[in-house]
Amino acid sequence: MSRGLREGEAEAKASASNPLFLRRYRKLAGTIMIDQESASPIITKAVAADIETVHKILNLFAEKGLLLPRSLSELYERLRQYFVLKSEPEGRVYGVCGLGICWKDLAEIQSLAILETHQGKGFGRKLVEACLEEARFLELNRVFTLTYIPEFFKQMGFTAIDKSLLPHKIWADCLKCPKFPDCDETALMLELNGSST
Repeated sequence: MSRGLREGEAEAKASASNPLFLRRYRKLAGTIMIDQESASPIITKAVAADIETVHKILNLFAEKGLLLPRSLSELYERLRQYFVLKSEPEGRVYGVCGLGICWKDLAEIQSLAILETHQGKGFGRKLVEACLEEARFLELNRVFTLTYIPEFFKQMGFTAIDKSLLPHKIWADCLKCPKFPDCDETALMLELNGSST
């Protein structure tokens, strides 16, 4: 084995034991660590194995009139847009949030839901932050949401807007809502140009 190879391996081992390196690596790999001590729970991109649980969580909230119901087929089709809160190493899903791309400069925060056992611990904010980070990576300028919890989003820099400012394209999902056309959600927008959360 050459000297350079041995040095490279030693450097890799040293880096792998460095918490800062691990945090950066996990972030690059699409995983955001919440608790560095126990590495549980984590926020990461959803995988196909998560979708049945995501479906149950979203429909639990839909039954309460807090979210739109989502079919399994729709969730599988949109798999790539979801982040999940899950335990490690068990992989149990406790929350979800999606980033739906609407147009070249516009995306929507969708389906933010966290089981009661994990509410009030900052995980909702972390899920939204993961979506906003992805929106910035995709060079999207604006992100909006329709929500029953406007104060939560205002704390993250969103501002209330008139629903009529949103493009007609986004209302396709609203046709599935039992409250349509009398929407009682609040529309909020966040400008990402130089904004921070």
